[in-house]
Amino acid sequence: MQIRALSVSEVNQYIKRILTGDPILAHIHVKGEISNYNPHSSGHMYFTLKDKSGRISCVMFRSNCERLKFVPGEGMNLICKGYISIYERGGQYQLYVNDMEPAGMGALYMAYQQLKERLEKEGIFDVKHKKPIPYIPKKIAVITSPTGAAVRDIISIILRRFPGAELYIFPVSVQGEIAVPSIIDAIKMCNDFSDIDVAIVGRGGGSIEELWAFNEEEVARAIFNSDIPIVSAVGHETDFTIADFVADLRAATPSAAAELVVPNIIEIKEYMNSLEKRLLYSIDVKTNTLRQRLSLTENNHFFKYPLNPIYEKQQYIDDLVQKLNKSLKTKKEFKEKHLMHIGERLNALSPLSIFSRGYSIVRDENEKIIKSIEQVEKDQVLNIGLIDGKIDCKVIKYAKEARTIV
Repeated sequence: MQIRALSVSEVNQYIKRILTGDPILAHIHVKGEISNYNPHSSGHMYFTLKDKSGRISCVMFRSNCERLKFVPGEGMNLICKGYISIYERGGQYQLYVNDMEPAGMGALYMAYQQLKERLEKEGIFDVKHKKPIPYIPKKIAVITSPTGAAVRDIISIILRRFPGAELYIFPVSVQGEIAVPSIIDAIKMCNDFSDIDVAIVGRGGGSIEELWAFNEEEVARAIFNSDIPIVSAVGHETDFTIADFVADLRAATPSAAAELVVPNIIEIKEYMNSLEKRLLYSIDVKTNTLRQRLSLTENNHFFKYPLNPIYEKQQYIDDLVQKLNKSLKTKKEFKEKHLMHIGERLNALSPLSIFSRGYSIVRDENEKIIKSIEQVEKDQVLNIGLIDGKIDCKVIKYAKEARTIV
């Protein structure tokens, strides 16, 4: 009997039925190192799992990729869960991956580490972005589950430590699918609310899966973009979430957050009493010091005789006036003597002085002084000036006298 020849497609379909019908290959976990990682624009993921001696082609469709909490990468050791089947068009078998997790590390922890590293590089955790927590807030928002023990602890501690604070509870879901949008909406609503001074965002303890809403990037960015300072209070002291790193202050527990956001009213009163005592003591010291200074001022010579400096200045002016008058008198006497001396000299040279000794001055009709007989003629009219008047005369005779000069 001749065996019927099968087409390639029929062979591939037969192999596919065998592979998918095998109970082991239908639900298999494969461990290996990822290589040839190729995330396609369609959302599907193509890669190869390999070990030291073999490799297998893998595909993960978009619907499964969207459920991953972390981002696979080249060289990462993974445990892939899925089934073995054949890609009929290519004629090769491959692993169809439904889920995966890092080998030796949970998928959630891997996602946590990847997001933490990415946001840290972006600078969201930098101290320079941290807003200060007010020392005495008037209005406090609490964003948490309304039914958990955390909200009761927060309310109890805040009202005990600082009864004057106003509390505003923003109820949210802290785990599950609606937790992330619920927390984000509450943070936005809190920022839109009037005069909130600080907000506590958190929940009680739990597993990493239960705390996961506070590891989501959307929640981290909502905390970062908040204008109100936010205190993160998630889980127990050993639990760290992305919200803790991005918040303005991290509290180990919700109870610790309540203690951090408000001061103890008893401690404040004690501190105020201490300040009052210090203030009163400072006032007493200052008052005593001023009294001593006042006493010294009252007994001070200048304070007793305030006009003495003026009198001294007046005396100084009187001395100056006296010296000035003396100087003027001396100067006047000197000038008077000098003037008399000059007058005597001028008097000696004066023509009147000559007249007093019997001399006279002869002038012609042109008032020209006659010094020699050669300047006159007979019958010429001359004017003779004497000490007490003038004489007009006519030349009758003149003769030249011989003089001997010794």
